[in-house]
Amino acid sequence: MTSPAKTRKCVFAAGCFWGVQAAFDKTPGVVSTRVGYCGGHIAHPTYEQVCSHTTGHAESVEVEYDERKTSYEKLLARFFELHDPTQIDRQGPDVGNNYRSVIFYSNEKQKEKAAAFVAKLDASKRFPRPIATSLEPLTTFWPAEDYHQKYYLKHDIACHI
Repeated sequence: MTSPAKTRKCVFAAGCFWGVQAAFDKTPGVVSTRVGYCGGHIAHPTYEQVCSHTTGHAESVEVEYDERKTSYEKLLARFFELHDPTQIDRQGPDVGNNYRSVIFYSNEKQKEKAAAFVAKLDASKRFPRPIATSLEPLTTFWPAEDYHQKYYLKHDIACHI
């Protein structure tokens, strides 16, 4: 008899959340994902409010994963494959604080692991500029509107990341 999955959650922001969600959905060990808004100062933000750059929220993806099949460190590695972590308040053509690169940590263990991962990655010189990804405490994760959830899947868009 197999034991039930022991799941944990983590939250990442890496630019537009549609592609990031699609990529995490294809990641081994990921049980579910939701897109939403995190790191801001108003409750129940809407997409329009977040895009106004006045709420402080980042477009984020909440990732629920099975600890028996993957680890937080593997998800951190995947996160850094999905975007350019050296850009500040942007990803490609998308500009604004809602597109910033953030690891939202929910406890000290996640914070320590994320900080160590960032330091090691920065020291590796894999990227031509220093890592700009911030580590921020996880506050409320506000799910985005239904039309944003699984956007690539709903619109038959292939995810190449």
